Amino acid sequence: MMAWILAATALVLLLNLAVGMIRVYLGPTPADRMLAALLFGSTTVAVLLVLAAWMDVPALRDVALLFVMLAAIISVAFAGLPTTDEEGS
Repeated sequence: MMAWILAATALVLLLNLAVGMIRVYLGPTPADRMLAALLFGSTTVAVLLVLAAWMDVPALRDVALLFVMLAAIISVAFAGLPTTDEEGS
């Protein structure tokens, strides 16, 4: 029973990633794209943790931790980017 629930959870999370891809493609602003990228980071971590429990592979937890660290670094780097002036002056 538990394996079925974990598999269904992983599938729902993967569908969430697919819908997020649409947001990255459509845009309309860089901030929207960055939020979608952060969604990918947290959803990827969730998928990896669910798969680690489902398949009993503890190494996937370490990979999930790596993705958490990368997402944090990316969000800090994006926040530190200089903004551009819309009027061009």
